Amino acid sequence: MDTPGNRIAVVRGASSEVQEVFRTLVERWRPAVRLAGLIAEPHGLPDRACSAGFLRHLTSDERFSIFHDLGPSATACHLDGVGALTAADAVRRDIAAGCDLVLLSKFGKLEADGKGLFGAFTATLDAHIPLLTSISPACQPQWEKLAGKSYTVLPADPDRIAAWWRAVRKMPAPLHGAAAL
Repeated sequence: MDTPGNRIAVVRGASSEVQEVFRTLVERWRPAVRLAGLIAEPHGLPDRACSAGFLRHLTSDERFSIFHDLGPSATACHLDGVGALTAADAVRRDIAAGCDLVLLSKFGKLEADGKGLFGAFTATLDAHIPLLTSISPACQPQWEKLAGKSYTVLPADPDRIAAWWRAVRKMPAPLHGAAAL
């Protein structure tokens, strides 16, 4: 799992910490890297059981809502799969237009059920584009069913993630389809 040359990197850490590191890297990389993807942002509402809020599109800065406000007394998570599907469509368009790296905030509950950003994950993997993401620990089996076990695990450390990206950028593009024969 921790082979440095893997084109897929999974960042481990607290969700808010990982998203902050992703924001830092996006700002650092934006001038030189064609980025596609989404970063999670909190909803900012007090006393809620679930922190899911928005997904910010890296190309347009558009925010996609991924929550239903069930009020402060709700104890269930309030994920809005429709907003996540719309966000995934935006990422798929970016992949089709061309990009160097796809950053997807998290493979979580929706994706484990084949919903949410699942289509963006599959489009990235099918296109053999480097992927930077995080995984909800509870969804590890579903992640490995989708992506296999060939990925690099990194801490939420911008320098370590940047080192992974520098190594991946130097790798030759993988041959696939008829060219691989």
